[in-house]
Amino acid sequence: MKLYLDPGHGGSDPGATGNGLQEKTITLDIAIRIRDILLSNYHNVSVRMSRTADSTKSLAQRTNEANNWDADYFLSIHCNAFNGSAYGYEDFIHNSLSDQSITARYQTIIHEEVSKVNQLRNRGKKKANFHVLRESHMPALLTENGFIDHSGDAEKLRDPSWRQNVAQGHVYGLARAFQLQLKDNTPDPSPSNFFKVIAGSFRQRNNAEERVNLLSDENTEAIIVPVTISGQQWYRVQSGAFRNRDNANARVLQLQELGIEAFIITE
Repeated sequence: MKLYLDPGHGGSDPGATGNGLQEKTITLDIAIRIRDILLSNYHNVSVRMSRTADSTKSLAQRTNEANNWDADYFLSIHCNAFNGSAYGYEDFIHNSLSDQSITARYQTIIHEEVSKVNQLRNRGKKKANFHVLRESHMPALLTENGFIDHSGDAEKLRDPSWRQNVAQGHVYGLARAFQLQLKDNTPDPSPSNFFKVIAGSFRQRNNAEERVNLLSDENTEAIIVPVTISGQQWYRVQSGAFRNRDNANARVLQLQELGIEAFIITE
């Protein structure tokens, strides 16, 4: 699999700014981590990056390079901004594509894997007419990893361990989408080993939505995960997925302080 990996912005273009952070720095850090994990742990992967330093590069240069290299996939890493009020994770494919396209299927897989680990509000899968999505000849995805001008998201963006988890989430998605094989003696990084914190389980989706909204008001991320139990539909509210159980326990305590009973699952 030939991956063209595009850290958004760079050089004279800082991208979004906020809370003492610049998008161009965050995106480069996450992209380098994605590259290093892929090359260290998986067979038959080639990665070409649009930039590996704080350099200026036009959008046309990026897509032309990917097209001329005949990449299999174009992945563009970004952060978002919107007057400090919006927060969370979202990703985009081109708006001309159907939900049944291979690009949309790849988006679904990567969206699922990144959302499992990023501890951000899930803003959903979206479509747009961005240059890198329109002009790339191969399937392409642009991910927006939090809002840099939102204090809660920025706190995570500033944390190197969080950026490592987000990079790993992208890699999980790429590995699933392209059926990448782990190198010998590389531990299986299956997300099934995560400790997931459940902050409620409801028969009615609107009740789950109320719980998510309550947590959002407290700057605590949460997503709704539909599950079928004994033939009945339930809506779990998941507030984070952690590799370290101590971190999951800390989230449970945080929720209990808000008056919300929570528990951990590892399925």
